[in-house]
Amino acid sequence: MAQWLKRAVTAEVRSEEDRQVRDIVEGILADIEKRGDVAVRELSVKFDGWDREDYRLTQAEIDACVNSLDAQAIKDIEFAQEQVLGFAQIQRESMHDVEVETRPGVILGHRHIPVNAAGCYVPGGKYPLLASAHMSVITAKVAGVPRVVTCAPPFEGKPAPAIVAAQAMAGADAIYALGGVQAIGAMAIGTESIDPVDMLVGPGNAFVAEAKRQLFGRVGIDLFAGPTETMVIADETVDGEICATDLLGQAEHGPESPAILITNSEKLARETMAEVERLLEILPTREIARQAWDNYGEVIVCDDHDEMLEVANFYANEHVQVMTDRDDWFLENMTDYGALFLGPRTNVAYGDKVIGTNHTLPTKKAARYTGGLWVGKFLKTCTYQKVLTDEATTEIGEYCSRLCALEGFAGHGEQANVRVRRYGRRNIPYAGAAEPTPKTSV
Repeated sequence: MAQWLKRAVTAEVRSEEDRQVRDIVEGILADIEKRGDVAVRELSVKFDGWDREDYRLTQAEIDACVNSLDAQAIKDIEFAQEQVLGFAQIQRESMHDVEVETRPGVILGHRHIPVNAAGCYVPGGKYPLLASAHMSVITAKVAGVPRVVTCAPPFEGKPAPAIVAAQAMAGADAIYALGGVQAIGAMAIGTESIDPVDMLVGPGNAFVAEAKRQLFGRVGIDLFAGPTETMVIADETVDGEICATDLLGQAEHGPESPAILITNSEKLARETMAEVERLLEILPTREIARQAWDNYGEVIVCDDHDEMLEVANFYANEHVQVMTDRDDWFLENMTDYGALFLGPRTNVAYGDKVIGTNHTLPTKKAARYTGGLWVGKFLKTCTYQKVLTDEATTEIGEYCSRLCALEGFAGHGEQANVRVRRYGRRNIPYAGAAEPTPKTSV
């Protein structure tokens, strides 16, 4: 039976935190809806200390950001974007429009149609997370989205050069130096200076995630998201240092980021906990990582690999690092996760930054019903039908008429009946209260 050597704060504490965020975001979005650009500017000044006449960056400002980076930084961004682009193209190529004759004279099909406009949020308040530009903009462009706009907050009082460069190099059509709920609201609702989009994507803090949740339905979103989560599933094929490193490597994202170790070895569990404490003495981001570990870190010792799998699926975490003597067994049997990182040679940072898979992934157990951001999220799979012969419409129409009668839908039934009368020359009575005026068959 699983044993918890360390537990996170209670669900009640988390629920109260969520309620407070929900109320704040609701008020901000209502203000943006009412006052547009004025509200956005006030919020930017309040939360980011950032005021401009127009938050959209000019081409000269974009060029200056790109030119401020050294050659190696440009090469590194290009390498990362090539990996993301390559995998996104493979995903897109796997999706085919279809058209098939299901019965003689009956044609059914679907087309993958990109949304017309996407808004990509690139977080950057504490750290300039330029990788989010690759993950969102490139993926949208590969899907064929005609208009892709980006928003990222200022960093240390000005647009973050690396983020701006990444957005531009990825192919963004418009780049705004705007962060937080005000950016999400402006893109979704629209203001006098910012045209609304059809879909919002990208990670962010709890307020950004809640804004996307509240706006879902008005616009599409990639997924419901919360703080970054990481889980390490490990046995004694690895040691405490690598487990602790992988836990804290994600805990530094924010003070509410869960980091969970699942193991069948109490020895490894205790070694990892000791290594976490050692690393927290020297990690430059230890202040944030310490809060995350103390409040949201968990260590769970299971009896065997089967129980490890059961517990891991229950948590349905965003990132799952697997380092065991049977990594592929977890790949074959795990069902609830955002992304798997298999074996000690890979890690979550590779996925976050450079390897090519998308780092915008489900959290808060959303992995039970959705995967992460990919090309398909920007595509609407829309069906169509054609009936080509009199015989086909007569056959389908007669079935449809009888099924509509079972449901009591007279109007639906008459849609079928009129085709049967015209194309099948069948004497099917009118389903309404009175016979319509006869028409010449076509």
